[in-house]
Amino acid sequence: MHRRHFLFAFAGMLLAACGSVPPALRAARGHSERGREAVMFALSLLDTGYRFGGKNPDAGLDCSGMVSYIFDRAAGLRVSGSAADIARQGRPVERHELVPGDLVFFNTLNRPLSHVGLYIGDDRFIHAPSAASGRVRIDRLSSGYFASRFDAGRSYFD
Repeated sequence: MHRRHFLFAFAGMLLAACGSVPPALRAARGHSERGREAVMFALSLLDTGYRFGGKNPDAGLDCSGMVSYIFDRAAGLRVSGSAADIARQGRPVERHELVPGDLVFFNTLNRPLSHVGLYIGDDRFIHAPSAASGRVRIDRLSSGYFASRFDAGRSYFD
């Protein structure tokens, strides 16, 4: 129960921080309710085990399975397939225009759009990185590994 309280407190702080987006950016792309719901739901999946091909938290999740699960459960939006398939379903968004709920894509397997995560704000995203990493976690877009592998951002809610 303590972990759940921590996650809700963390999510509240995160969403409060989302209100600090510069007015010019908010005018260009507003935060969506479904995007915020997706972020809140995603945070409840922290530490879920990784499983290649995994599509539900009980069995484990891979990156595309995690995103599909979140969008379906939290926003009523169906996206499916590989990370590259999911990328083709969204509207392109520049990195500096990302808002919570957008998806971020990376080249992690020497092929474009091979990994996906959910942008949660403040340069952070949640994802199911790999079997080696073991669990759903939060990383920064600006971290050395991910900064050099960032491919694209996509919006699905506006």
